[in-house]
Amino acid sequence: MRTLEPETKLWLEGLGFHVTDELLWLEALTHGSTGHERDYERLEFLGDRVLGLSIAEWLYHNSKGAEGELAQRLNALVSRQSCARCARQIGVPEHVRLGKQARDDGAADSDNVLGDIMEALLGASFIQNGFDATRDVVRQIWKDTVEGHVGRSKHPKSALQEWAAGNQRRPPQYEIIGRTGPDHAARFTVRVTVKNVGEVDATAASKQDAETEAARLFMEKFG
Repeated sequence: MRTLEPETKLWLEGLGFHVTDELLWLEALTHGSTGHERDYERLEFLGDRVLGLSIAEWLYHNSKGAEGELAQRLNALVSRQSCARCARQIGVPEHVRLGKQARDDGAADSDNVLGDIMEALLGASFIQNGFDATRDVVRQIWKDTVEGHVGRSKHPKSALQEWAAGNQRRPPQYEIIGRTGPDHAARFTVRVTVKNVGEVDATAASKQDAETEAARLFMEKFG
């Protein structure tokens, strides 16, 4: 029977997770490339919702912003990039279980993989320890991110949309013009175009991040 490595269990408990069902936590740390029947995908699905509710509650009680401002901050704080950043900060790359090829391809430092595993750990915590205990761990891990500047400035896509409207231009159009790499380390290239103004390409680990970067670069060039 597969079990957690002792140092992995100590690491999880040091973060504030309460580990009793070791197979559940093993599942949360296991990538599909290992070939095991149980990997993190189902737990990631659950953890994504737990994280969203945890952060939304946090913002509601600690921010006087309007709904639009709260939504902007929420989207930034639960984004793949934010999840991956938090995963790196707590040491997830040292404990993720990957197949040899995926590890050789750099999956241990992939935003997609680390973001998914961060959410899978929250899913495991919710199943085993409930929402309140998981929310408390989220507040600990996301503390610096929430108290920082993430999501406080206007999102680049919103800024570009408003710029186009203010200059009597058609809304910006986004299209995927390229995709490279394996699924766990995919790279997307997106082109944003504003008719009669210009176009800009950008590449990132997800379609959403590529669109955001393209909008940011467009505003730097044409805004």
